[in-house]
Amino acid sequence: MRLAVQNLPSNDLSYTNCVYVHPDDYSQLVSSVRGGDPQCLRVNLKTCVINCRSDNRVQQGEIGVNRMVRGHLRLATKDEQEVTAYVAARDNILVGVGNFQVDLFTKSEKLVIEDTELEDELKQSLNGHVVTIGQPIIINWQKKILVLTTGELQQLDVGIGENKALNKPQSRRHAPMHHGMLTDGTEYTFRADGEGRVRINSRRATARSIFRPDFNFEELGIGGLDKEFANIFRRAFASRVFPPAIIEDLGINHVKGMLLYGPPGTGKTLIARQIGQCLRAREPKIVNGPEVLNKYVGQSEENIRNLFKEAEDEYKKLGEGSQLHIIIFDEIDAICKTRGSTRDSTGVSDSIVNQLLSKIDGVDALNNILLIGMTNRFDMLDEALLRPGRLEVHVEIGLPDENGRVQILNIHTKRMRDSNRLENDVSLQELATRTKNFSGAEIEGLVRSATSWAFNRNINVQDLTKPKDVQNIKVGQADFDLALNEVKPAFGVQEDEFEGCVSGGIIDYGQDFKRVEQTCHTLADQVKNSESTTLMSILLEGPTGAGKTALAAHTARNAAFPFMKFVSPENYVGYSEASRCAAIAKVFDDAYKSSLSIIVLDNIERLIDFVNIGPRFSNTVLQALMVLIKRAPKKEGRRLLVIGTTSHIEFLQSAGLAECFQVNLSVPMVSSPQEIKTVLDQRHKEKRDFPEQEVQKVCQSIRSPIGIKQLLLVTEMAAEFCRPDPIKCSKFLECLTDCGFT
Repeated sequence: MRLAVQNLPSNDLSYTNCVYVHPDDYSQLVSSVRGGDPQCLRVNLKTCVINCRSDNRVQQGEIGVNRMVRGHLRLATKDEQEVTAYVAARDNILVGVGNFQVDLFTKSEKLVIEDTELEDELKQSLNGHVVTIGQPIIINWQKKILVLTTGELQQLDVGIGENKALNKPQSRRHAPMHHGMLTDGTEYTFRADGEGRVRINSRRATARSIFRPDFNFEELGIGGLDKEFANIFRRAFASRVFPPAIIEDLGINHVKGMLLYGPPGTGKTLIARQIGQCLRAREPKIVNGPEVLNKYVGQSEENIRNLFKEAEDEYKKLGEGSQLHIIIFDEIDAICKTRGSTRDSTGVSDSIVNQLLSKIDGVDALNNILLIGMTNRFDMLDEALLRPGRLEVHVEIGLPDENGRVQILNIHTKRMRDSNRLENDVSLQELATRTKNFSGAEIEGLVRSATSWAFNRNINVQDLTKPKDVQNIKVGQADFDLALNEVKPAFGVQEDEFEGCVSGGIIDYGQDFKRVEQTCHTLADQVKNSESTTLMSILLEGPTGAGKTALAAHTARNAAFPFMKFVSPENYVGYSEASRCAAIAKVFDDAYKSSLSIIVLDNIERLIDFVNIGPRFSNTVLQALMVLIKRAPKKEGRRLLVIGTTSHIEFLQSAGLAECFQVNLSVPMVSSPQEIKTVLDQRHKEKRDFPEQEVQKVCQSIRSPIGIKQLLLVTEMAAEFCRPDPIKCSKFLECLTDCGFT
């Protein structure tokens, strides 16, 4: 039937959220439906389904509609509209979850509402009502008029054989309903208006979920950081899962910032960029540190303020109900250096730090922001930025362990496996074992390098126009073997330097030397196997040419630690004292990032500029070495072996540096005829140019101890002089005299 739209006969009827018709029209609408219930009539009015009641004050041929519904449906009084009785198109129109936006009818007022109290009121007043998405509902709440706008409606799961909601949660998710009936089993969720007039306190632990239910970190391309993510979520996000009222009861604030730091290529930027994908929050603002800087006075500080402006405006309107705003600072050390450390005349760097500090935790501090900073230089950041209340969560994103490397390799080879481009002989577990101290970026580079070998195998370099057999492009273990020779970790082993020190091998020329060698290997095994030994330092002392450097390098190579660094004076020629200290300190800092590390400090007296005249030395470098050698790794599971060599033990003892080493070993000279014979026989096995009788003569002629390095050098000189004939004792002794041996 067609009815003319009119106002309700009384304003009090607006709170019933029903439309009203004349009793005769009501009876006609009920009779139009087969088996219609005269006690429960719902009608279709344009796009809405609304409960209908009869009232004698309404004229026949008219329908009374409240002001809010008329505005929603764009109805004017006296408009004639087609009104029909509603018949449900399906069996289940019950609403399981209904979302409503809450606003005040009087715009000048403000109100704080407990969600559980409002839900109890709605379950009483709206039980049995059919509502449509977008439909306004009017409630008289504590002498104030609330306007609830119907949002998303989710269908109620109904138990089999009985018409009641299941108590246990269902795994499947229903599509949103256009309209549905509210029951006493409906769960109501509320969100405040966008103008800050209404504040809703929620105390239900399941009321908020800031994480998307379907996210997977492996699909985001992040692997090997399970422990780090657990720490991040506990510190930065756990409190945000609970309703604001719970946090208010506890009297705490959310974590406002966290700092991701660690070596390059370990995934800091990747974590920060992808973390927004797993959160139900505003789109993260990603800022590269140098982008904040501007040549105009005050503009850099304004750029910082603009980053927080959107969060400030929303917090003023919605308070604790506002969404989380994430600001990501990549290379934050570019703008947040320690105040007073820069020597420019403008003071811009200090002003930027001050502006950022005031925004994070100043007088008008916000509770709806999360600042994520990333840096490779943790030591450069201002201390005030790192205290609790600012960037208080410090997460080291270090080099992945073996399980982490397996995860990363799985991520970067997933597409290969899915498309059957990875040979069956490739063992990711074996590759993870062989890629010690590789960062995530370096593992990605390793996979790219292996792929390039597979491409190259299927290309005819002489004729690039020939068609390519794309079906045969597969990456095999041989490709990864070649790639491992190309891609080296930044925090790995300096193989060339260590191999150069022991190019001639190690000759066990006597019991004393064997004892020193075995002691070095045993101490290296102690560092590797003992969890309580986090630091071991060994000082090898002896005359020049005794083989100290070769023994140190041999010990390091035999230990096969993931990180091995050779610190030699020749690496720091031309360095100032400060630069040398910084370079040596960086070697130690890099070592602390690896689970097992070896540092060889070769020729220590030359590192500190020692000369006999004076004597003179660099006290700055000396003090730095004394501190670094005794400093154990702070992080759990990190262990360090330091091996030093010196030819001036008396000076190191008088300077106090020798006592900084835990173990002092004296590398013996080649002294007895038997030891000399052992060395020369070992060489003769390889070169076959030193007859036995000549060796015996040399052994009887040398009566003073000689360094093994000098002995081998003289032998090579004599061999060159006597070539192509065998070495003669007379020529050997001449060369020995030329080398200054008496």
